[in-house]
Amino acid sequence: MNDASLPGFDQPDLLASLEAMTDTELDALDFGVIGFRPDTVVCRYNAYESRAAGLSPSRVLGLPLFSVVAQCMNNFLVAQRFDDAAEACQPLDATVDFVLTLRMKPTPVKLRLLAAPSVEQRYVLILRP
Repeated sequence: MNDASLPGFDQPDLLASLEAMTDTELDALDFGVIGFRPDTVVCRYNAYESRAAGLSPSRVLGLPLFSVVAQCMNNFLVAQRFDDAAEACQPLDATVDFVLTLRMKPTPVKLRLLAAPSVEQRYVLILRP
């Protein structure tokens, strides 16, 4: 994919695009991408998010997202939405205004939460102003 064909944060059907992307293509995106398994263990983490959060992939990959990596997202706005969608066997595509607070000064962002019953990985996307 070249930069012109890379998906944007608001692109419809973004979950399918993310699943088809290589890690190199994920690294070219201009927003943060955290992919995780149903057990919340982080398995994808792009370069943009690594730079913005100040956390190297080695400090994030293989760790539980909501209890270790991003504890500020372990609430009804984020983590609970993934649980509720999985329990109802429903897709999730929600954008929420959020303030990141863990290990940084409070930072307003937009989060896009993506999951589907037919896709094992789930995603939190982070758009910073």
